[in-house]
Amino acid sequence: MRGPRLRLDVGRPGPVVVTSGAYGVFSRGGGDRRVGVATGGNVLDAGAVAAELGAPFAPLLAGPVLNPFLAAGRAAWTEVRATVAEWLAAPSELVRTHLHPVAEVALHLPVEIADYVDFYSCEHHARNVGAIFRPGQEPLPPNWKHLPIGYHGRAGTVVVSGTDVVRPRGQRKPPGAAPTFGPSQRLDFEAEVGFVVGTPSALGEPVTVAEFADHVFGVVLLNDWSARDLQAWETVPLGPFLGKSFATSVSPWVVPLDALAAARVAPPPRDPPPLDYLADGDEAWGLNLALEVRLNGHVVSRPPFASMYWTAPQQLAHLTVNGASLRTGDLYGSGTVSGPAADQRGSLLELSWNGTAPLSLPDGSTRTFLADGDEVVITASAPGPDGTRVDLGSVAGRILPASGARP
Repeated sequence: MRGPRLRLDVGRPGPVVVTSGAYGVFSRGGGDRRVGVATGGNVLDAGAVAAELGAPFAPLLAGPVLNPFLAAGRAAWTEVRATVAEWLAAPSELVRTHLHPVAEVALHLPVEIADYVDFYSCEHHARNVGAIFRPGQEPLPPNWKHLPIGYHGRAGTVVVSGTDVVRPRGQRKPPGAAPTFGPSQRLDFEAEVGFVVGTPSALGEPVTVAEFADHVFGVVLLNDWSARDLQAWETVPLGPFLGKSFATSVSPWVVPLDALAAARVAPPPRDPPPLDYLADGDEAWGLNLALEVRLNGHVVSRPPFASMYWTAPQQLAHLTVNGASLRTGDLYGSGTVSGPAADQRGSLLELSWNGTAPLSLPDGSTRTFLADGDEVVITASAPGPDGTRVDLGSVAGRILPASGARP
């Protein structure tokens, strides 16, 4: 069954109130990389303020990445967040001196990535993919509702928002023909949320669902770019490889879990109930995040994160249940976020129904998959305290033509 042909640029949501508290790494005029905290349209040089005030946590914010701060653990995260909030509530002359407009700084990859894992945890997305590739059959694999399916990615190709993405090259196999080599002809985006690990764990000691917030510091927006034609040919039997490893883009701001307290909701019902190590426990960790995807400036999708079947604590518990250890800077992606409606699908594979229902853009052009020069921007917001909205920032990437000679 084909998906409907979409003609999209749905109305914009209400205004987002930017709240302070996201952490990133910035530089000014080519200078050293500094740890900063987002506050409205500015970035506070938190490391400089901490150093000048002699704060005991100043060495954790010295830069050039967030890893020392993340490794310090929850007590340090809480102390720094509370102290920075005090600084910004009634900024002194010292604090004002170290506030810089975001438009005047360069933002960098905030974390030195240790390992990268991506999951497949949205039932709407999984059912769409199953219906596309296995029409007339059960769309979900037999294991899908028993465990969070995932794969290991390539940490070295995680890049910060704004980094151009070169169209990957590799083997493609058209139906009924021999394999060929060349640039991907079915390049896609995947709208996701990423989770950043702070506190490491020991090899052989699984992390439980209840320990999630002691190990995971915060979230980023994530685009796990996919070369669908390369991926389709290589996936059996070991899963994605070159079709996914060429680039994964993340937003430059890491929003701490503590900033998302008002966004927590109950996850969807699970049937059958998960095994004990995946049980939700006493705390709900669904997150009511509203994502928005723009292609060349046009809104093409608004995926709702609250409908994700498997939550981030369950993903972490499954990732470590075999004894695998966590390292500071580990990143894991939620998997593509899609909703039940046609304009809530988080990839072009779904939006164009594998190319059979081209997406019509307001400028008169159509897309089945990404063209050279296309820019994808993913943004998100969440409920905040007292009716505000927490801005999760954005992750952007532009497609450049394939380069390099055939090996």
